[in-house]
Amino acid sequence: MTGAHQHSPSRPSRDLSRDVSRDPSQHPPRSPLGQRLRMQAGYRWRNSDSPALVRLRTEWDTRDRARFPAIRSELGGLSVAYAGLAEGLAYTLEFTELRREGGEEREAGEEARAVRSAELVTGRDLTRPEALPDADIVIVGTSAARARKLPSTASLIVPMRVHFVVDTDVDAETVSRRFSKRERSQHRRSLRERDWSWEVCEDPAWFDAFYDHYYRPTMLHRHGKRERTENKPTSYECLFRGGRLFMLREGGEPVGGALCHWDPRSGTLTLRLLGVRDGAQEHYDSGAFKAIYHFLVGWAADNGVDHLDFQGTEPFLSKGTYQWKRRFGTRVVLPPNHFGGKRLWLRVRHDTPAVRDFLVANPLLAESRGGGGGGKLEAVYFHDAERPARLDYSAKSPGVERVRLIDLDTFLRAPSSRTAAPAPAPASSRR
Repeated sequence: MTGAHQHSPSRPSRDLSRDVSRDPSQHPPRSPLGQRLRMQAGYRWRNSDSPALVRLRTEWDTRDRARFPAIRSELGGLSVAYAGLAEGLAYTLEFTELRREGGEEREAGEEARAVRSAELVTGRDLTRPEALPDADIVIVGTSAARARKLPSTASLIVPMRVHFVVDTDVDAETVSRRFSKRERSQHRRSLRERDWSWEVCEDPAWFDAFYDHYYRPTMLHRHGKRERTENKPTSYECLFRGGRLFMLREGGEPVGGALCHWDPRSGTLTLRLLGVRDGAQEHYDSGAFKAIYHFLVGWAADNGVDHLDFQGTEPFLSKGTYQWKRRFGTRVVLPPNHFGGKRLWLRVRHDTPAVRDFLVANPLLAESRGGGGGGKLEAVYFHDAERPARLDYSAKSPGVERVRLIDLDTFLRAPSSRTAAPAPAPASSRR
């Protein structure tokens, strides 16, 4: 499954701890104790799965007196207003702009063509949708509890993020059989053509090289100005010192790597940072970027890891990252950190051809009606007489309870006073 990586005859214990202080001369200068404690506290605030801390973070972030951005975005004949948690600007609003531009990605650094207007609202305002900017589609980012209290007409409750988890509590060959046939075939072919090897590297010098020349250039290449990164001191203190740093070589030369967080309590290894050398396209074309995922799965299965968390993406099935991570036989789960308690309330205000085109083109995950507040997920595909459901965006994954096809004529039957009458699809969008 993983080329130079050898399978163990039995799964070892999951004590992956290590002491990176054994050779102090190899370390970069240590941060002062106070700074290190602040970094650790900040990292836990952002990433902890402690139920008490998650609850505190969610309640604090969505409190009535907090102030939130409310952005109206006009692009491609469709307006979307997003109000609420600031994370939704990058995770949700920008995704809708990319899709309204006609594609998922733009060139690195290229600015969106959307016309935006902005204001500030309070947490209390988010409970009164009529007080928010008018748009064809209105999205509110808030807590799950608050989202469930908002009006249900022409609306869905959607997770803000979802994670993809590979269960590696069996041997590597069993895990690999859960991958899609296409993914297994492509990787086997790449292994025959490439002289790859995979190793754990505890050298702080590799951490420096990985962060500066692999991870950051890769994020810039993939996301441009939209990149979201963990800063270098925090990555060293909170990830490298207690986690695992890997190196992918080709012909003996480093071409990629990954830095993971390790949680011995749950037996979960979480992929946090990854990259290829200089973020260069040649390492995507060679398959090196994809190979990092394959080697991680094999290593986790052979080294006592029970779960490998590939982290997540927005809950839109049309997003390439969603479909890519699904190929590894992953379970779709709500994030274990504060994002697990946050939701998007998505409501259609105006029924127009552009709205219908967008909803049909972007099926998504939503809370199941029968979820009882328990966070069960279903895949929602919109359609109407002129626009067939986009079932080519597959939702087949453990963790997605069911598929629901929603006729837009039914969904939009009880419009608000500002909703126009349903309009037929333009000729250019008919299939």
